[in-house]
Amino acid sequence: MTVLREDIAAFDEMQTELARDHDKAWVLFHKGRFQGAYAAFDDAAAMAIERFGTGPYLIRQVGAPRSVQLPGGMIFTPSHALDAGRL
Repeated sequence: MTVLREDIAAFDEMQTELARDHDKAWVLFHKGRFQGAYAAFDDAAAMAIERFGTGPYLIRQVGAPRSVQLPGGMIFTPSHALDAGRL
């Protein structure tokens, strides 16, 4: 996360403006600068890859919750970690 510190700070600093002008849009930040707002995550990601390669850059949805909290009893296993025998 320290790599994205500038981008996160810029996003936090622009919250009021982003909420007013780009509510629910996906926004892109790179090197602490706002790069644009997009209707879909895929659009923001495609532009980020086209302009900045593999990153790092920050893509967040304006107005979305900051984090997701899971109940203590839930275990997360990425789908790619499951082989055909475990399904």
